[in-house]
Amino acid sequence: MEEHYQHLYELLSQVDGYIYPNEIEMNWGLMIVLYPYITGLVAGAFILASLERVFNVKVLKPTYELALLTALSFLFVATLPLVSHLTQPLSAYRILITPNPTSAMAIFGFVYLWYLMVVLLLEIWFDYRRDFVIWSKSSIGFKKFFYKIITLGINDTDEKSAKRDDKLGYFITLIGIPSAFLLHGYVGFIFGSIKANPWWSTVLMPVIFLFSAMVSGIALVMVIYMIVSWVRKVKIDMPCLDTIAKYLFYILIVDFALESLDQIHRFYEAEESFDIIKVLVNGKLNITLLVFQVVIGTIIPLSVLGLFQVYKPSEIIRKISYFMTGLMVLFGIFFMRWNVVLGGQLFSKSFSGFTNYKINIFGMEGTLMAAIWMILPCLILAFLLWLMPPWKKTPFPS
Repeated sequence: MEEHYQHLYELLSQVDGYIYPNEIEMNWGLMIVLYPYITGLVAGAFILASLERVFNVKVLKPTYELALLTALSFLFVATLPLVSHLTQPLSAYRILITPNPTSAMAIFGFVYLWYLMVVLLLEIWFDYRRDFVIWSKSSIGFKKFFYKIITLGINDTDEKSAKRDDKLGYFITLIGIPSAFLLHGYVGFIFGSIKANPWWSTVLMPVIFLFSAMVSGIALVMVIYMIVSWVRKVKIDMPCLDTIAKYLFYILIVDFALESLDQIHRFYEAEESFDIIKVLVNGKLNITLLVFQVVIGTIIPLSVLGLFQVYKPSEIIRKISYFMTGLMVLFGIFFMRWNVVLGGQLFSKSFSGFTNYKINIFGMEGTLMAAIWMILPCLILAFLLWLMPPWKKTPFPS
């Protein structure tokens, strides 16, 4: 009983003003911040790969396979933050055996499987099949066994089969683009459709999530490309890097414009919730929103990338700047997710008080677990790059 009262006292000490009892303890924490962040990285990385394959931006060829493998690595881990958050993760299979077409959460299970099993895995398989056959003849040990199994008995390496693989891969990519939008857009749809929460309830929420996903995914591939090139001690393809930075700049402008439009609309409408949101932005979200998301994650990268569109300094300055702006964008998009997920739960539906979010180090919702879920896809990517190195691929016949 004493522990119960101690816990209740700790909860009440977090409250400012008047708040309903069921709103003191927040239901969604760090894992729900991490979940849309990781799925956004997946969607953005795939969109960057699509620029080369579908939209024929050939200068991006050095990052095409890297972007696909990055998307696959993070997609493997995308649902694991939810596993940490849920108390009964082993019940997830029920989504598949009792489908509910009216549930956005349930639909995600099917979208996730479609995107993983059909889109990404098939596209990578068609892209690498010919190389698997070639590599299986020169490799030993585990690699030789893996390459032989993954070819599925299709051992053709002639020009006709290579062109067929390329056409099928192109078709899968065309399907994958709307699938990538659907994979991440539904997250914004879930938040935007909660009418009772004025911080989330906006028709722009799915679109904002989509463009912020593209921004974060492109920034991630740019940073990883530079790191991989440094580890391999090979020269970075500067036209490719400049082009990635250019697309990052363009999409970042659109993302910033959409978020600004959303805020301007809130100011203009000035509903009854406006006062509490204004206090929230100027108070509890002051650092994470204005400093981390807007200044560090948006304004500084936009200024640097915009300057480089009209003035090109030396390669070394551009490399350092691109690397730092890429990290800043990733940092800013993470806090965009933070401000949406946690910010929307900080104020009471009575519009008369606030609660607080306490960050824990340990536990299934702690920062240590979050770090594990962010490091794991990087380790998976390192393994995939060892197993399927893009730089050793045999190019398709033209």
